[in-house]
Amino acid sequence: MSEEKSVKELPACPVETTLTLIGDKWKVLILRDLLTGTKRFGELKKSIGAVSQKVLTAQLRAMEESGLLIRTVYAEVPPKVEYSLTELGKSLKPILDSMWNWGENYKASMN
Repeated sequence: MSEEKSVKELPACPVETTLTLIGDKWKVLILRDLLTGTKRFGELKKSIGAVSQKVLTAQLRAMEESGLLIRTVYAEVPPKVEYSLTELGKSLKPILDSMWNWGENYKASMN
């Protein structure tokens, strides 16, 4: 997909654009886990929990296509695959930090 084409397909509103890229529950949890460093598929699946293998694979592919993460395949038997954030993906850290802080404050206000 060319960059020009992908920009035309994005919503006009920047908030909607961000939600289009990371608005799925699983994508946010993938980002959370990859912010600490490179992970293998099994590590992500175990950390995230209730997500199916099919859904996790689809979310990882979508994030790779969006330029948020890099999938590295090593020529081994069995194949070793690792996922890591691109600089663009890492730039979402302040958003996730804000979500963390908001969640902490919300939980504290409910006690």
